[in-house]
Amino acid sequence: MEKSMTRRRAVIVGGSIGGLFAGLHLLRRGWEVTIHERVPVPLSGRGAGIVTHAELFEALATAGLAAGDEIGVPTPGRVVLARDGAVAARRDLPQILTSWGRMYELLGEAFPEQLYLRGKNFLSYEEDAQGVTAHFETGDPVRCDLLIGADGFRSAVRAQFDPAAQPLYAGYIAWRGMVEEAALSDRARAEMFPYFAFCLPEGEQMLGYPVAGEGNDVQEGNRRYNFVWYRPADIATELPRLLTDRNGVVNEVSIAPNLIRDEVIAEMRDAAQRLLSPQFAELVAKTAQPFIQPIYDLTVGRMARGRVALLGDAAFVGRPHCGMGVTKAAQDAAALATALDDAGTVPAALERFNDQRCAVNRQVVDHARALGAYMQAQLLSAEERQNAERHRSAEAVMRETATADFLRATAA
Repeated sequence: MEKSMTRRRAVIVGGSIGGLFAGLHLLRRGWEVTIHERVPVPLSGRGAGIVTHAELFEALATAGLAAGDEIGVPTPGRVVLARDGAVAARRDLPQILTSWGRMYELLGEAFPEQLYLRGKNFLSYEEDAQGVTAHFETGDPVRCDLLIGADGFRSAVRAQFDPAAQPLYAGYIAWRGMVEEAALSDRARAEMFPYFAFCLPEGEQMLGYPVAGEGNDVQEGNRRYNFVWYRPADIATELPRLLTDRNGVVNEVSIAPNLIRDEVIAEMRDAAQRLLSPQFAELVAKTAQPFIQPIYDLTVGRMARGRVALLGDAAFVGRPHCGMGVTKAAQDAAALATALDDAGTVPAALERFNDQRCAVNRQVVDHARALGAYMQAQLLSAEERQNAERHRSAEAVMRETATADFLRATAA
């Protein structure tokens, strides 16, 4: 076994959920671990809703964490709301919905604070036969046996590891937001709030589900309702217009919520009144600060090589339709730790990890593309549009969105 007489050391770049999962798994296996997070303040409170799957709870358990009922808000099933607010379709599908903040808090409380280093902006790495040297903007270089890039969609580790891997815009954006449960009308609380709900305007998709409220409170009356509204936006004109901020700056990839122009938000609210069910239109109207998420695909040629590995959104970004982002990162971390247990050297373990997880993650990205294809109809051929239509019906949307059934079917 490599370095059998001394503890092996891992440096993790990125202190979000994927980095914390990796850190917890390696600590349980006796590794020396430090997490290096670029942001100098705690990340708690960022992000929006998260869909849970059995695979996520399994990953939590193997990381040494027990997730009880307080992890999120249970829903009994799914409904599709018609333009007039009536229930157009219904499907029983019990599920627990949580929030990014709740998941980050659970993982962060379990990871030793002294090993979580904030304000550490990663610059580059150098690799040789014996190890890796990581360089940060401040502080001395750090020597380690394994470097893990868990630094998300804009990964600085990936930029050096696989510079050819670039995000590919999907042709549509998502408006996102949350509203306090208590702020909703009686009708919205009764007909929409208890459910994972959908509304399906032509060429678009609105969905929403309940999540924990302030302070991760899951008590009735104190929760929030999270929504995601997918809308086409062509890359030549509409996307730059949406990403032009209050100062006239055209942002390239995303825009800070507080810099979204008032007229853009007003247009979105007007469209909600015209296109969505009354329950969802109310939700949009009562959202204090909606934000825009351009939808991208991202794939890498490899997730690992030598002594450097990528996991989570640093390697593969699937459109949110699968609801697999957090689960995917958790499974990457668990698979990496298992490979390091089973293989004799770090390079051998990373080869095994790469072979296993690249195949699964490509499947997630491909499936998410299929689910969202009808919202990028302006980019598709006639044959592709016809194939996309099979994912558009109310029954298909309820059956396929934010479930892991496609992965389980393949595994079986």
